Amino acid sequence: MKENNLKKKTFLFAIRIVKLYKYLVTEKKEYVMSKQLLSCGTNPGAMVREAEHAESKLDFIHKYGVAQKEINETIYWLELLEATEYITTIEFESMNKDAIEILKIVTTVIKNTKSNIAKKKNPPR
Repeated sequence: MKENNLKKKTFLFAIRIVKLYKYLVTEKKEYVMSKQLLSCGTNPGAMVREAEHAESKLDFIHKYGVAQKEINETIYWLELLEATEYITTIEFESMNKDAIEILKIVTTVIKNTKSNIAKKKNPPR
């Protein structure tokens, strides 16, 4: 259930990132940070999709780990774009709220998967 919700959230977030990228390039003429943001901001959704067909639980955890790193990097670029006044505080807060929500879900999925693996290795007696 959480993972299907995450799949939708990361896709919608990626759409917002693409639109922000277009805005930054066309309106603000900003090309470097926006490209970084585009790359890391769309990647979590791709990793969640890849994890659907992971070869193992460890591969699943790895893909979610990449998503976790990428969404965290996205938060950095959003912070920098706000600090340099390429986006407003309101724009930042909206995007950052969604990014943090995704980060929390991804982190929870990783922790739960690791916990389930540990329980299978060391079943209660």
